[in-house]
Order: sequence, then structure tokens, then C-alpha cells
Amino acid sequence: MNLFAADALTSRGWMRDVRIGIAADGTIERVEAGAQPDGAERLAGPLIPGMPNLHSHAFQRAIAGRTGHASSEGDSFWTWRMAMYAFLDRVDADAFEAIAAQAYVEMLKAGYTAVAEFHYVHHDPEGRPYADPAELARRILTATDETGIGLSLLPVFYAHGGFAGVPPVAGQRRFVHSVDAYVRLIEVLGRDTVGAGWNLGVAPHSLRASTPDELAAVVAAAPAGAPIHIHAAEQAKEVADCIAWSGARPIEWLLAHAGVDARWCVVHATHMTVEEARGLAASGAVAGLAPTTEADLGDGTFAAPAYVGAQGAFGIGSDSNTIIDPFAELRQLEWSQRLAWQARNVLAGEGMPVGLALYAGAARGGAKALGRRAGTIAPGYRADFVVLNADDPALAGQPVEAVLDAAIFGPCRRPARDVMVAGRWVVRDGHHPREDAVFARYRATLARLSR
Repeated sequence: MNLFAADALTSRGWMRDVRIGIAADGTIERVEAGAQPDGAERLAGPLIPGMPNLHSHAFQRAIAGRTGHASSEGDSFWTWRMAMYAFLDRVDADAFEAIAAQAYVEMLKAGYTAVAEFHYVHHDPEGRPYADPAELARRILTATDETGIGLSLLPVFYAHGGFAGVPPVAGQRRFVHSVDAYVRLIEVLGRDTVGAGWNLGVAPHSLRASTPDELAAVVAAAPAGAPIHIHAAEQAKEVADCIAWSGARPIEWLLAHAGVDARWCVVHATHMTVEEARGLAASGAVAGLAPTTEADLGDGTFAAPAYVGAQGAFGIGSDSNTIIDPFAELRQLEWSQRLAWQARNVLAGEGMPVGLALYAGAARGGAKALGRRAGTIAPGYRADFVVLNADDPALAGQPVEAVLDAAIFGPCRRPARDVMVAGRWVVRDGHHPREDAVFARYRATLARLSR
């Protein structure tokens, strides 16, 4: 397959008249600037790398809009979490798959081309293991097969309800594993990756859900070179509790004791000191940011200037899937910094517009976090692409150097027109071929869960 873009954001920046050859395995064979179309498919707008979504809990898509009533004691992440547990009590395997498929269709239409599914619901609503312990993981695989999104599956190890091995609460019964059961799950799923188009990693949920010995065992169970994701320092209370337990802050503890390196993605990393930000950047890990979820839950503001200034890798994720839009995530990331620092264009690169710096940085960092050779348009990388919608009024007539700023910060309603994953078109002119069937099933699922 050959594509021709009048403008394409390649590994060398924006280039004109770009012809791209794609191999049968969905990787890029060649990228030629200043070329002629010569029979290649002409694209309808500027071409950019697809955005990896480095943190998703797909099932939470179904509670978007259902948690807007403040409690009499005040609302926070912790009260939201109890509402999420209560909803999850009603979600069976069929519902889990239907919700995931809807979330993945929406991700593709928004411009996400791959997702790291931080998968921590393993058991039935009573907390009993399914006959197949990988039942719900396989429902994720079915949803990704139906929709065509790329996948890095991250089964989550969850054993405790707080630091120092506090027992889990009733609402966490669907998550809990022993180390031995978790390792068996990874082994079973590892056999399924042979010849498949998806990646397998591991995800110790957090320091509050795993003891140091359990964390070490989970990391040791990771396939060679596989991604390792962990929540850390999302909430101020979590930081205080970690200090009470260990005398150190969560990221401080991880850097000192867990062997954090380039395989790791530290999700949220919201409450960091400058020293922690520099240390995390130096480790080679990716900071996994979910700006719209962090704003929705009142988490706090990421220490972006210190971290990005230390050349730290970052990516973005839709997390709770209240909002599924990579452009909105990047806008919220930059706007949060503008409010905190009372300045504009805080995360602009040197000699680079802020939109381009944000998008290119998140695409590279997200691909690294997923263990997926993607995030840039260059030979040897996956052909995961987004064609921007040149007919959206916010993008029409924009010089190509400003088009990402317009897509992120302008009044753009539908930035993505066409989306390709591993050399295959999965969205054309804003439509996914399975969107109607997936939505009908999702709507019926919500109606059933609401009875």
C-alpha cells in the first residue's frame, strides 16, 4: 500500500508532498518527501502519527455522567471510588465486553490508535474466579478484535486495601489475586500472544495494593522487555499514607527500591517534588498522565515544567473514559500548567509551537509505554496514522505549522477524519464500520444494568 500526503508530520518534522510505503505486516517501509503521488492513495488532510492511549479502564466508560451528586461529607476521589465499586457490582462479562467495545470505537474515532488497558477486574460480581481465570481479559481481546484498536494488555495485581498489607474491602473483591494466581494468569495470557498482534505487560496496581515482596514478584513475572505500569502519587492522601508507612513518598520509594527503568510507566505521578521529577525523568520511565480524569477527580496538577525540563518522557491516557479525546487531554495538560504558573505556552518546545511539542512528545512517550514501535512516521515503525479533518472550520485554512495548535486549542469539534492501525483503515470520514452495532449493544447493556 502507498499513501500520499500533501503534509505529513514525520520523524523529521512537517514535510511536504510525502509518499509513504506500507508493508503487508503493517509497518512503514519508506517515507519520501518532495515526491509525486504516482498512483498512491491521496489523503484528505494533514497526516500525523496516531496517538497511543497509555492508560484506560474501559468499563468506567459506563459511569461517565453518573457521579455528579456531591455527598453530604464532601466529594473526592475516594467517594467517587465507592460509586465506581457500586456500579461494578452489576457488570457481568457480557456487559464488560460491550462497554469496552464502545470505548474502543470512541477512542479510534477520536484519534487513539492503540490502548494500554489497565485491566483490574478479574472475577465475577461475587468475587469468585471464573472457570477460565482469563475470562474478562479475553473479553478485552474480543473487543479489540472487533474494533481494530491496537492493544497492550496489562493485567493488574491487586491484593490489599491500603499500605502495609491492609485487607481489601468488599468493593475490591473482583480485583484480588494471590501472587501465584496472578503469575498463572500471566503465563496463560502469554501463550495467547504467540502470533497475535497485541502486547502483554504487568501492572502492580499501586504501593497501597501490593506489598514490596509482591511488587517484586509481579515485576519478575513480566515477559522479557514487557511494559510495567503502576499508579503512584495520584492523591495527596496517598502520599501522606505512604510516608506514614515507609518514611518516603511513593515515587521516592519506587525510585529507591523498585528498579524503575525504561520499561516502567508511572501513572499519574501527580504529587512529585522537583527532586522526584528529575529522578523519574532520569530513570527513563514514562509519566502516564490522564489530565481530564485528574481534573474530574480533583487529583491535583502534575509538575510538568520540572519533569519536561529534565527531558522526562510522558504520554496521555483516557483513564476513566469520562472524556475520550487525545486533543482534549493535551489541552487540559497545558491549561492546567497555565493556571498553576499564570503563564502561556508553558510546555512549548524550543523553537516549536506548543501544540506540536505536546502532540509529538505524547505520541513518542505513549508508544514507549505501550511497548509498541509507533508514535512517529518513519521506516520500521507501525503505520498507525491519523488524517486530520481539513474540513473542520477550526482547521480549514490553517498553515500546517499551526494545525496541531488549532486542533488542540481551537474550537475544533472533530479533529480526526481517517484513522489507520497497522496499515489498515479503521475509521473513514469519521465513521467506524462497527459503530452502529457496537452502540446498539452498549445502549442495551446500559438499559439492562439500570433496571
